[in-house]
Amino acid sequence: MSAPDRFNAATAYRLLVVTVLGFASGLPLALTGQAMQAWLSVSGVDIATIGFLSLVGLPYTFKFLWAPLMDRFELPWLGRRRGWLVLTQLALAGALLWMAATSPTGSTRFFALLAVLVAFLSASQDVVIDAYRTDALHASERGLGSSLYVLGYRLAMILSGGIAFIWVDPTQGGGWTWPEVYRFMAGVMVAAAVLSAVALPKLKVVLVPSSVARRDLLGFAAVLAAVAVGVFLSDRVGPPIARALLGGWLAGGAMAPALQAKWIDLAALILGIAFTLPLAAWAARAARFETLLGGLRSYFSQPGAAAFLGFIVLYKLGDAFAGSLMTPFLLQAMQFSTAEVGVVNKVIGLWLTIGGALLGGALMLRLGLWRSLMLFGVLQMVSNLGFWWLAVSGRGVLPGLVIPAFDWGFVKLVHAAPVDGGLLLVIAAENLSGGMGTAAFVAFLMSLCNQRFTATQFALLSAFSSVGRVWVGPLAGVLAESIGWPVFFIVSTIVALPALLMLWWMRGAVRALEYDPAAPAVDD
Repeated sequence: MSAPDRFNAATAYRLLVVTVLGFASGLPLALTGQAMQAWLSVSGVDIATIGFLSLVGLPYTFKFLWAPLMDRFELPWLGRRRGWLVLTQLALAGALLWMAATSPTGSTRFFALLAVLVAFLSASQDVVIDAYRTDALHASERGLGSSLYVLGYRLAMILSGGIAFIWVDPTQGGGWTWPEVYRFMAGVMVAAAVLSAVALPKLKVVLVPSSVARRDLLGFAAVLAAVAVGVFLSDRVGPPIARALLGGWLAGGAMAPALQAKWIDLAALILGIAFTLPLAAWAARAARFETLLGGLRSYFSQPGAAAFLGFIVLYKLGDAFAGSLMTPFLLQAMQFSTAEVGVVNKVIGLWLTIGGALLGGALMLRLGLWRSLMLFGVLQMVSNLGFWWLAVSGRGVLPGLVIPAFDWGFVKLVHAAPVDGGLLLVIAAENLSGGMGTAAFVAFLMSLCNQRFTATQFALLSAFSSVGRVWVGPLAGVLAESIGWPVFFIVSTIVALPALLMLWWMRGAVRALEYDPAAPAVDD
């Protein structure tokens, strides 16, 4: 047995590189999520449309489709990892500049397409960074390296999803506009690309047979073509079918015509998805996209695979349902300032999420996996009622605090900022419980991966776990506009119940994941 690696300059440099890569990975997420929702909210875009635009995050749920291509094809000059990394980061900068030059109200459809492009490039960057981190770190460095990666990721989210909110506040921050924020973030991505080109160590990667790479390329092209056909046909055929199905029923009610149109759009979207996904699956089988099909076959051959998959989709669904429109709720309905939302919901909230994850990890040592999932799931569900209380009670019910004015150069508050006590309490409860739930949920995924599945299936499972965050937005937007915010948050609480009932039914299988009888007694 070799002596453990000592912490030296080379180790420190690799860990620094991983931290910077974490920052680059986390920066674009809010720019197609909470920051984009804030831009749309202050531009006067309605809640239902903002909900539909949450679908721009779809590439994050399907990145496993093109990950093999980035793993198997090498770009010239910079090598496989660095080459793809520089390419995606420069493309991200260009896409962000394009978004900054596009009006979200005057060209909403084109703006949404650009946001999808940003999400696609961001998901692709994540694929490369995950691979580079795995290749670059030695086994003894991976624990600390993962922690530093998450730290960099969270710091980037604080910048793009928190400090940016303060920058755009007209009375408190720097008086920036959202296009100026996006142009600045594009500059940060250019700087990241320069660092990736000149500062990242080049890695040696073993090539796979060209025949395997060609099959994956053809398979991905077939799936992409099927999706394009499905989207085209759904756009042409879906709305007329939806109007035929719902038009008569909606016309008999008192709903406003504009809202009726949103429900028809939602029905057309569901019909399109129901047509496109089977078409893409057929194309993958016809083109023998073995990387995808083999992973799915291997997963579903396991006992209880379908039940576990259902639970993976459902566990964070209530949390995602309530959080999908959090920014427009706080800015439009509650009339909080962008600086207040940035400080409380984004900066303080992110640190509370990290604290919740650490607390959840500590409690899991005593509670075990099943009891942790159940307890933290209940807490997640109850935290949604805090937003119901805030929507019903309004502002100023609880005493708050005052954040003094400051100027740190890169961010400032011109005047002392009062923070609503109710907002602070609700955000604290939601982020702490969400952090604990996430800790238990990730441990659940790791248990499945370690005991039953390969790394390929873990990528698929993690993609399925993001389904709720991306897919519930359209329904949430139309529903919130139809029934109002208080009832909406009651519904989001009820949506969390099926996962808890399913967890109770699966308690024996989940408890079995807490034990690994095949684990060696001594690691040497």
